[in-house]
Amino acid sequence: MELHVIDTGNLKLDGGAMFGVVPKVMWNKKYPADENNLCNWAMRCLLVVDGERKILIDNGMGTKQDEKFTRHYYLNGEGELHASLHKAGYSAEDITDVLLTHLHFDHVGGSVEYDENGDLRLTFPNAKYWTSAAQWEWAIAPNRRERASFLKENILPIQEHGKLFLIEKEGELFPGIEIRLFHGHTAGQVIPIIDFQGRKIVFMADFLPSTAHIPLPWVMAYDTRPLITLDEKREFWEEAIAREYTFFLEHDLYHECCTLKNTEKGPALDKVFSLKEFIRNALPAEK
Repeated sequence: MELHVIDTGNLKLDGGAMFGVVPKVMWNKKYPADENNLCNWAMRCLLVVDGERKILIDNGMGTKQDEKFTRHYYLNGEGELHASLHKAGYSAEDITDVLLTHLHFDHVGGSVEYDENGDLRLTFPNAKYWTSAAQWEWAIAPNRRERASFLKENILPIQEHGKLFLIEKEGELFPGIEIRLFHGHTAGQVIPIIDFQGRKIVFMADFLPSTAHIPLPWVMAYDTRPLITLDEKREFWEEAIAREYTFFLEHDLYHECCTLKNTEKGPALDKVFSLKEFIRNALPAEK
């Protein structure tokens, strides 16, 4: 199995929205904002290559949205979906499966792109697109709070092209990749747990936006059910510490991976490291 970071660029979001009820005087020390109260966030995706199967987990914002839309997010960074795939040695045509943790525009926008005639086409023509049934139903009939995050042009073409596959329950989706479903951020958020050389690495999506969000009450204002998020974090953090999971962070600009530890004050950050370091430590030592 191979693991590759796929960098699709960065976006800026309001710090207050990202940290909810936590006072700025506290969160700004851990994740600093600029003069406009905006924090910079990665859109870091993951490519899992296992034999003939090439699984891309999330795919960033994409390039379909106009300046009126993107100007609110101050897109920055050098990362780009196709260039990042090429750097890893693959192309969009090579991808066999696209696993979408949820259908907010910054996770799914790269799924669909414009062709040379200005028509919408699937970015990954040979892939099956996977998300949870709960999230799909939530997204195509969105609530008023999340409506602006679900863009029809990002998701409906997947169904129209017959490439939509819905996950109904938790369990093994592919060999070595277990799916968990969480409902605090948005209904049916898919969190994959990947078995790499006997070690578990978890793609955290918006379940854990950054290491600053590790404390249990540090919940985003974007979460539709914050009390459920609180319970989900408590239960999963206990499991992660007991089983020594590594977390892969999609949005943390400063850290790719981390682990947790127990302290007198509860679960806390243990170590931070790159995906390359995780891979190097997980692989058997050469004789």
